Amino acid sequence: MPKTKLVIKVTAGADAPERCSQAFTVASVALASGVDVSLWLTGESAWFALPGRAAEFELPHAAPLPELLDALLAGGSVTLCTQCAARRGIAQADVLDGVRIGGAQLFVSEIVGDGVQALVY
Repeated sequence: MPKTKLVIKVTAGADAPERCSQAFTVASVALASGVDVSLWLTGESAWFALPGRAAEFELPHAAPLPELLDALLAGGSVTLCTQCAARRGIAQADVLDGVRIGGAQLFVSEIVGDGVQALVY
């Protein structure tokens, strides 16, 4: 059986904190469970690609976003949407180490493989 891959696109940031936190939590739990995880930062979650921005996120009774993001950067992959970055004036030089910027073609190539499950939050 091929290894499972989970691709999670998080579209929410501080504007919808519970949805945002759920995406990061599910991604981190999957990674800790041995699943290959790719997290995509889109929409308002794009800001979390910048140093220090995850530390500004607060949600009672939720795991700290910086810790979840660090785990994902260490063991999975984190991609910032090309168009979302451009709309916010974010360049590759601005983002955290380990965050790549990629577009729809890369997203589609990740989600169409065998054993891949895509989720959007």
